[in-house]
Amino acid sequence: MKINWKVRFKNPVFWVQIAVAIVVPALTYFGMTWEDMTTWAVLGKLLLEIVKNPVVVVSVVISVVNAITDPTTKGISDSTRALGYDKPAE
Repeated sequence: MKINWKVRFKNPVFWVQIAVAIVVPALTYFGMTWEDMTTWAVLGKLLLEIVKNPVVVVSVVISVVNAITDPTTKGISDSTRALGYDKPAE
């Protein structure tokens, strides 16, 4: 699995995808909505509940893998071109 992590970490879209990949499965499982996330304490409690529940952990892991995978290449690795980037492509 060759992924250009340096470039991914520089891309804000990557971080949004990861955040959504973590929060959405948990919200769905616990029957919550975005409107329920009104304080940091609620978010912290949700994150704790994620860790305590194996079904949600598996759902989050699958969502994160989906967010990381480049659908234009075979497997999970980045393309040779993407591996050569120093910053996200324009």
